[in-house]
Amino acid sequence: MSHKILYSPKEVSEMLSKGDAIIVDVRDKEDFNKGHIPGAVNIPEIFTTLSMTTPEGIQEMQDIFTPLFRKAGISHDKTVIVYEDCLNTRYGGYFQFSLFGLKDVGILHGGLSKWLNDGLPVTTETTTPAPSTFEANIQKEFIATVNDMLSAIDNADIKLLDNRDEDEWRGVSSSPYGVDFAPRKGRLPGAHWIEWYKFMDADAEIPLFKSPEETRALCAEAGLDVNDEIIIYCFKGARASNTYIALKIAGFNNIRNYYGSWNEWSRNPELPIDDEILTA
Repeated sequence: MSHKILYSPKEVSEMLSKGDAIIVDVRDKEDFNKGHIPGAVNIPEIFTTLSMTTPEGIQEMQDIFTPLFRKAGISHDKTVIVYEDCLNTRYGGYFQFSLFGLKDVGILHGGLSKWLNDGLPVTTETTTPAPSTFEANIQKEFIATVNDMLSAIDNADIKLLDNRDEDEWRGVSSSPYGVDFAPRKGRLPGAHWIEWYKFMDADAEIPLFKSPEETRALCAEAGLDVNDEIIIYCFKGARASNTYIALKIAGFNNIRNYYGSWNEWSRNPELPIDDEILTA
């Protein structure tokens, strides 16, 4: 199995022509129907599903995604490549597939935007793959649960990384879905903050991840070292999944994603938060 994560459009095109990969489009069905990479299957639920990290929440996540993965022909013996419009829209899907136990998962670097920019074709024809017998094998070392987070707050050896947008970090908005979508505003006590956009080259025509050296320097400025144990959180685990990839390709190996994130944490009034409104 490959440990490669980022694939160029040329590499993906060659893999598809040889039948060496399944390619998954995580955009909305409406956008998918307007044009997608030939052979792609559409699983927008990877982005839209709000998951919790209680045992019941993790089981519910499996109940949602297992039939979707089976219908898409996903199996443990095939490489899965995921894509979106570009890296700053739907945050990949790499983490979700890896969490479910798939060992060979990659990302089309630059997404559909880069694919089109490189002159590669799209189609409106749909693909109906042969269903698989996929079974989830949750990789618990990738994910932090709400109980893990409660313990981490009091553990100086674990660094918490909040990568939400600035208004959420400052405590003036509860979510990207609206100021009052979640019941509380603020941040987890003691968390460090790096806005998720900063892990990508914002000046590029098509956003791509920054170099490993740039990512390590950015983290160092926020007090995070490549050898630290780090748990990333956002609102529902999606932006954290994006940052997870950025850190992983930069050599951070002791990282987890609190997949329930602020959506889960803020809904339990017994869980501690720092609700001071920070100045801009």
